[in-house]
Amino acid sequence: MIYGSVCSGIEAATVAWRPLGWHAAWFSEIEEFPKTVLSHHYPEIPDLGDMTTICDRENLPSIDLLVGGTPCQSFSVAGEREGLDDARGNLALEFCRIAETLKPRWFVWENVPGILSSNDGKDFGTILGKMAKCGYGIAYRILDAKYFGVPQTRRRVYTVGYLGDWRRAAAVLFEPEMLQGNITKGENPKQKIASVVQSSSPNGGSRFVDVYNHALENGKWDGLCAPTVTASFGLGNAIGPKVLESKGIRKLMPIEGERLMGLPEDYTNTPGATDGKRYKAIGNSMAVPVMRWIGERIQAIEKL
Repeated sequence: MIYGSVCSGIEAATVAWRPLGWHAAWFSEIEEFPKTVLSHHYPEIPDLGDMTTICDRENLPSIDLLVGGTPCQSFSVAGEREGLDDARGNLALEFCRIAETLKPRWFVWENVPGILSSNDGKDFGTILGKMAKCGYGIAYRILDAKYFGVPQTRRRVYTVGYLGDWRRAAAVLFEPEMLQGNITKGENPKQKIASVVQSSSPNGGSRFVDVYNHALENGKWDGLCAPTVTASFGLGNAIGPKVLESKGIRKLMPIEGERLMGLPEDYTNTPGATDGKRYKAIGNSMAVPVMRWIGERIQAIEKL
């Protein structure tokens, strides 16, 4: 599978999909530090920069899939919620224009759950309508990273499109019994919740401990998952994950943020990195295990 990535960030999609044998034809990123991370890990893959220029380029290699998580700030309930009237929010429509121009078989688009209520749902309706007008059958679903092996509550809307056939898009995000109307209330009980506690190590540091079995024994989940990692999780404010140690409470280190996202340790510790730059890049990224799951589902459907 050959894919193109927009709003690439530090490329959680590539971390997730390279083990599947997939290859990126190009990235598209404009922020300086994420670009540095990309050039460090993937020097052979061109970075096209501004995604609004992609449709005007000539001789772009064909792709099977387009992936991206366009900026969420204008849709987030924590922001001013200007939606598609915000230039950042409008990049969701640019994503659709790229899909219409390049015509990949698949696309995967990620955003915050606030997209569903932005402008009373009209913004999301506009985006879906544009995707459908481009010829794609569409399915969308909220997935939480804590059910995919990382100890972080991270709910995101994942929209999958397949050119000309909604059934293939739906088969990626939904199990067959759900497509038949047999939808049980709540989460799938078979899904393992990845949970975490922080405890002091003998040398005064901290470590992550998998407490899944402990939670099973006690029949209790509350408080065992870190809250959502955001772009400001390292600023020490009241919002976001914290670590409890014998000496008190501290903010997470960048390497701990990487673990919570499913990224390799020190993945963002590249030349020119600072903690602040790493915090922002990690918080703006995607949960790797969720993207891996989506990729595996697409790959399975491609093989049918």
